[in-house]
Amino acid sequence: MSVSSFVTYLSLEKKYAENTVVAYHADLQEFALFCSENFKQAVIDKVDYTVVRSWIVELVNLKHSNRTINRKISSLKAYYKFLQKIGEIEISPLLKHKSLKTPKKIEIPFSEDEMNKILFEIPFPENFEGVRDKLIVELLYATGIRRVELVNLRLSNLDVDQGLIKVLGKRNKERVLPLLGSLKKLFALYLQERRGVEGSEKIDFVFLSKKGDKIYETLVYRVVNHYLGLVSSKVKKSPHILRHTFATHLLNKGADLNSVKELLGHASLASTQVYTHNSIAELKKVHLLSHPRNKK
Repeated sequence: MSVSSFVTYLSLEKKYAENTVVAYHADLQEFALFCSENFKQAVIDKVDYTVVRSWIVELVNLKHSNRTINRKISSLKAYYKFLQKIGEIEISPLLKHKSLKTPKKIEIPFSEDEMNKILFEIPFPENFEGVRDKLIVELLYATGIRRVELVNLRLSNLDVDQGLIKVLGKRNKERVLPLLGSLKKLFALYLQERRGVEGSEKIDFVFLSKKGDKIYETLVYRVVNHYLGLVSSKVKKSPHILRHTFATHLLNKGADLNSVKELLGHASLASTQVYTHNSIAELKKVHLLSHPRNKK
């Protein structure tokens, strides 16, 4: 009963995305199955840390990565925190648990030259799909919005004349973002092309497939991956890398970290600080080239 209440809590009160709720639920079901098969304890509310530790050992033996194991344990942590909140338990069995060490994940952003090649040198088809795809790439890079935010962008949240878009982020948190002049022109061109798509007048979502349906996240990934692949051999060529590139380029140009945090829709500065390592590298380069002591 507590698990179903927890799932409802995540959906309705915490307003987590559906995929996140499904992942949490799956982790709890997996742990419950492990308990019932190995400890004869089908009720996961009553376990102690020795049971959790045994599950971690099994996950390691099953060759799960430390990152995956930490994610699963995070689901348990959230569940036991919920049980404390509703008074079912006093102390979480994971109170003194320490996460497994994971290698630092360094994502390499695209350079300004690479982005300029995509936006000014690579030819996009002069039709609905070509205009749409160029808008997708430029919007992701120029605003740093998430892929899901782009997919769910509505016409009612778009003001081309004022150069503003309203984005619905994580946990239904709204933020308003400015549009560059080039984006305003591209939006105007796209909306003109969009009118020619059959059934488009019935859909409030901005981005459509050529069949007139709302686009989906996989399509956005394919578009971005294709065009980034034309200018670079980097392994990661995803919408998230464009978000990473957006943040890095702003910070390299001297943007305030708090401002970048607001533009990205992060809840805390800690999330934004992962983008600063590239800025520090850029500052080191400028320092080496500019400081008079380096010339001696």
